[in-house]
Amino acid sequence: MRVRLRDFIETREHWIFSVVDYYCGDGVRCLLRYIPSPDGERVRNGIRFKKMGFDEAYAFIKKERSEYIDRVMVVPFEDVVKHYQPHEGLVDAMNFDSRVRKMVDALEGVDFGQMGITGSKLVGLGAESSDVDFVVYGKEWHKARDALQRAIASGKVDAIDDAGWEKIYKKRKPELSFEEFYLHEKRKGNRCLIDGVLADLLFVRSWDQIGPRILIGEDMGVRTITAKVTDAEFAFDSPAIYKVEHPEVSAVLSFTHTYAGQALAGETIEARGRLEGHPGGKVLVVGTSREPKGEWIKSLTLLESSQ
Repeated sequence: MRVRLRDFIETREHWIFSVVDYYCGDGVRCLLRYIPSPDGERVRNGIRFKKMGFDEAYAFIKKERSEYIDRVMVVPFEDVVKHYQPHEGLVDAMNFDSRVRKMVDALEGVDFGQMGITGSKLVGLGAESSDVDFVVYGKEWHKARDALQRAIASGKVDAIDDAGWEKIYKKRKPELSFEEFYLHEKRKGNRCLIDGVLADLLFVRSWDQIGPRILIGEDMGVRTITAKVTDAEFAFDSPAIYKVEHPEVSAVLSFTHTYAGQALAGETIEARGRLEGHPGGKVLVVGTSREPKGEWIKSLTLLESSQ
């Protein structure tokens, strides 16, 4: 089975998982997102489904399938009965979801074959108020972000207003002031509103961009560093990768979406996270928990230019 980030899989129990990695060993590295439940709020084919929170998902799998846990959840290939792929899901979703069609229309000039839909809409559990989690692969993503900004300027889709940013800030709970958060998010240019619903433009690597897997290194404690970003090609990936110029650290990785796209090449950042030792050097990891406390990435260059 060939899977990558933001695909979904389903088991025979109708447990639905999001794929969280580009790499497979003996199974699919993933996170449980939905399970059948009598009190579930989503319905598909007569079955009610419950959306699982991060900690809730791990508690459930630890009880029901503890063998699936190997630091992350790993579902054996033989237990997978359905593989949901974003591009195929997009083709289906366009038949019944006007917001998805509007997002495709907004991305004029982008290769349709490199687009997809993920999240609840991909697995048939989207509600009227569900976010539009839109995927664009590889180098087409940057073209799509430019197209989205043109679509906002022309009125095809709407920009997020101040109230919307405040709502996102409260949901994310970042270790930044609202003003710092707003400056970074506004510049990223990968979000909009479509008929009042949040749409997020998500980056996924094309197959030819997938390199060696990033392994977990030796925990060397919490550090705060200031460094210059030398390469931000995969700043919107998961994990977001910022190669840096620093005496001790070669890269800063963010496993939380909050700090994806946080800085550009040439900018100076301040980052706090867990220092990890690897054979090839040390990296700083931000987002070591679902809602990282005491961890952040901020572009000092951006903040200074706004003063």
